[in-house]
This record gives sequence, structure tokens and C-alpha cells, in this order.
Amino acid sequence: MAVFCILSWRVLWLTMLNRTAPDASPKIALTDTEIALLDELISDAGNRRCRPGTLAFYLTKLARLGGYLARAGDPPPGNVVIWRGLSRLTDIELGAEIGAAGNVGN
Repeated sequence: MAVFCILSWRVLWLTMLNRTAPDASPKIALTDTEIALLDELISDAGNRRCRPGTLAFYLTKLARLGGYLARAGDPPPGNVVIWRGLSRLTDIELGAEIGAAGNVGN
């Protein structure tokens, strides 16, 4: 139960941070590995409302990983798509770390 409380706090914090300080640095909320993986996985094509390199830019990428469509009339991403995106990004990050170890399957 405690782990879910911590995870849900981070999701709520990311959502509210996206709405209150969208031009902040993404490094206040995401690690360097998460930023690099989001750059590799999600294209910048559907992210025209946000300036590149800002927190809103990367949280929109995270939400797109969770199913957010980022259309022109869509409201800002909510807790559900941030949760799904963070869950997928965590799984991808674990896979990238295991793959970088080099001795997988030996």
C-alpha cells in the first residue's frame, strides 16, 4: 500500500507540475535516463504546443506513451495517461538496463 501511495503522489505531482510550471527544466521531475528514453521512443511531431526541452514537452511525450493523443483540442494530460506512461517507461527502462548489461541469456 505504501508503494502505491508513493507512486500515486509522483503521478499527481507530475500532472500538477505540468500545469503550473510547464516551462521548467525536465530534470526536476525526470531522470537523465528517462529523458533519453523518451527522446528515443516518442517523436516530436505531435508536440507542437510545447517548446522543445521543457517539462511540458517531456510530460506530453510521457503521456503519449500512456495513450494520450496530443491533438490540438485535447486538454492537458491527466493522471490516468501519466500513470500508464510512467508504468510503460519504467518497464522500458528496466529492459534497457538489462539489455545494456551485455550478458543476457548467458
